[in-house]
Amino acid sequence: MKIKQRSDCPISSALDVIGDKWSLLIVRDIMMNGKNTYNEFLKSNEKIATNVLADRLSMLEKSDIISKEEHPESKAKIYYKLTKKGIRLLPVLIELILWADEYLPVSSAAITYGYALKKDKEKITKQMMRTLLKRISDK
Repeated sequence: MKIKQRSDCPISSALDVIGDKWSLLIVRDIMMNGKNTYNEFLKSNEKIATNVLADRLSMLEKSDIISKEEHPESKAKIYYKLTKKGIRLLPVLIELILWADEYLPVSSAAITYGYALKKDKEKITKQMMRTLLKRISDK
């Protein structure tokens, strides 16, 4: 799907795809929280509305950030996973975590994670990237 771009600015173009709160939270849930189904996304702390979730899942799929397939355990469910393009958002999410850890009030768990990232961001990023890429190659 070709997203209508507001300008030629790379930041603006990226925001056209992932610039709303919900899209990055869905990516976060798949990437970091192991969520892969519609109902799992609905149970996230942020309480996304069903119509917004359906819209964002569709938009992320059309933008090739996520893909969907039959759930391995239930034909009644859809299984969402990140594409390689979606996995490449990992460094963006890590930088957002570090920025929030430094400038915003966050949970103690987030502070612990932020500390680990600050200590060895490159190593953790590489490990996570390998794990995420292995997930999509195993399916």
